[in-house]
Amino acid sequence: MKKIDKLFVKSYIGPFVLTTAIVVFIFLMRFLMIYFNDFIGKNLDGVVFAKLFFYFTLMTLPMSLPLATLLATLMCFGNMGERSELTAMKSAGIPLTRLIMPTFVLSAFVAVFSLIYNNYVNPWANLKGWSLLYDVKTTKPALNIQEGIFYNQINGYRIKVEKKMPDGQTLKNVIVYDHNGGNGNKNVTLADSGRMYTVNMESQLVFELYNGVNYTEGTNYNNATQLTEYAFRKNKLVFPLGSFGMKRTDENDFTYHEYMKSIPELNAKIDSLNKVVDEKMGQQATSFKRMELYSFPEISTDTARKITIKSGKWADSLLAYVEKNTTTQELYSSARTKVESQKSQLVGDMSYLLSVERSVWAADLERWNKATTAFSCLAMFLIGAALGSIIKRGGFGMPVLVSIAFFILYYLMQQLGNKYAKEGLIPSIVGAWFPFTVLFLIGVLLMRRARNF
Repeated sequence: MKKIDKLFVKSYIGPFVLTTAIVVFIFLMRFLMIYFNDFIGKNLDGVVFAKLFFYFTLMTLPMSLPLATLLATLMCFGNMGERSELTAMKSAGIPLTRLIMPTFVLSAFVAVFSLIYNNYVNPWANLKGWSLLYDVKTTKPALNIQEGIFYNQINGYRIKVEKKMPDGQTLKNVIVYDHNGGNGNKNVTLADSGRMYTVNMESQLVFELYNGVNYTEGTNYNNATQLTEYAFRKNKLVFPLGSFGMKRTDENDFTYHEYMKSIPELNAKIDSLNKVVDEKMGQQATSFKRMELYSFPEISTDTARKITIKSGKWADSLLAYVEKNTTTQELYSSARTKVESQKSQLVGDMSYLLSVERSVWAADLERWNKATTAFSCLAMFLIGAALGSIIKRGGFGMPVLVSIAFFILYYLMQQLGNKYAKEGLIPSIVGAWFPFTVLFLIGVLLMRRARNF
């Protein structure tokens, strides 16, 4: 490696590593803001948060690489242009295409790494991260009985405490409604004071109530309403806490999604879904061929006249043969019933086929996105190298603004292409490669401008 190549490599690697870490951190903060409310009050331990941040760091890395490549390239060539090093090299007769070669090779390695990463690591991280996040979102909030408010998170019970002492256990004026019977407020316990604590490894909540009364309303053998009153000086109520705490869902329940699959798995899914579509279409064609609406046998109405409907006549033409005699009316009624039945079946089958086709479009789009996200690093490199050579400004000022502008453009085009592809308005390959094509053309035009600058 020549000294000039080492100079560009050293100027590129530092900003690339730094900007990658910054972009990943920004994406993680965005993730935290979106799901912040799902984490509140659920008493999650640090291990769960560490796993979530680890998985989502792995998930956001592929999206971070194009922006990091653009920003690092802009900073590298901008800094060298600001120090007039690029001008001196060009004056020595070294073309710009030769100057960008070492950093282009590094960007190519980044693109290959991103492609392999998207195919193997990212599906695994998506499966782990989204399944864990689902379990966190479905976890009930931690036990938190507040003063003066009915607490209803314990299944079958409603609890109200007028006063909680600073120790968090001693209670004043407790009301407990037992709804396990499913017959309303017919079992009520009132107490002047009490104490709450957990037992059996926090699987049960115990209320020790003092100086209270239990009221139970029921019916006697004559179906008459009967109220039972039971006074106590000390009573224990035990509530199960099995519904609290996070429970892990089987990860196999999430493997159906295209984000959790590699390219070979997506190919297998697309092939199987296409076979389902072909089989269903074949069943539709067979069903139509077997319909008796194609032709009818010769029908005699009387000895003087015959109604003959030859083969090849479709239902629409058959319905035109409506006459007032009984035989034709029955023929018309039968044909109409069969047409309506076939129409209903066709509508249901087409709805099912549309859902299958949407799954095919989504899987095909994800398959192409794994490649386009990687190759976008090369398009971003061309834009960054050309703009850095033109504007000749380094640091985090101008490069950051330009990088954000191009990344927003890239993100909007990607979302637009994905939306249209998933709806079947455009082919999946067009929706996936459209952002890369636009950025690559912009990069080529800017590179031509930079060579003559």
